[in-house]
Amino acid sequence: MTDLDRQVISDWLDTRAFGRNIEVHETIGSTNKRARDLALAGAPNGTVVVADEQVDGRGRRGRSWLSPKGTGIWMSVVIRPGFEASLAPRITVIAALSVSEAVYVATGCRPSIKWPNDLIMGNKKVCGILTEIKADDSYTDYVIAGIGLNVSTRTDQFPGDLAMSATSIYEETGTLPDRNRLIADILNSFEYMYESLTQPGGFDRLRMQYRDLCLTLGRRVRISGVNEEFEAIAKDISDDCALVVELDDGTKREILSGDVSIRGIAGYI
Repeated sequence: MTDLDRQVISDWLDTRAFGRNIEVHETIGSTNKRARDLALAGAPNGTVVVADEQVDGRGRRGRSWLSPKGTGIWMSVVIRPGFEASLAPRITVIAALSVSEAVYVATGCRPSIKWPNDLIMGNKKVCGILTEIKADDSYTDYVIAGIGLNVSTRTDQFPGDLAMSATSIYEETGTLPDRNRLIADILNSFEYMYESLTQPGGFDRLRMQYRDLCLTLGRRVRISGVNEEFEAIAKDISDDCALVVELDDGTKREILSGDVSIRGIAGYI
């Protein structure tokens, strides 16, 4: 694997903001935490923190995220959307699309998306996305989009049961893309899609792409929330990025948060 190099990443960028202010760390506790600290200190839109290794990476609901040295992309992007908080979940949608597109360009294989924020290859998780939002009812101060992408991790490097549910680009495609270019390609796509959000019909087009890649849709899923657990058929993605499901009695609900498990995907039902 090639070393992470700030200048090489910059050379591959075709952006105005994303990645133009970038920190590259050899080792860090959490790129999301560092990005959050930078955002609170006034870091501009598109600021990026990337690390060769995380020792305290976190996924959704406080779960730990394995981030061994030199094997993946552990990256967080500071975004200052300038739109209301209700639209902030759209950042997760475009982050997932951006990673899927960049992996496809690098390998010819396109990861699918498991709603809302996991990328799947070979029925296993190759990438997780964690978004953190600071906002009130009418204003979004910032969004931190954290991306953890397994690039070269081998199956025997995943501990315990994780080997049954996690994978890497190398395990699924046999290729080892240059991480510097892959980072730049993610940021290039991310900024392009982010700017599309403000254009007429821009999100509708992106949502259509997301639907096409979302393997959750059309399947029976189990939703586990704080106070309930039930099964339903996943039908659609709403304007506010909720998962629309149909219960066995024909009624529909919109799911904004919670664990959604899919039959046939490793590590889930």
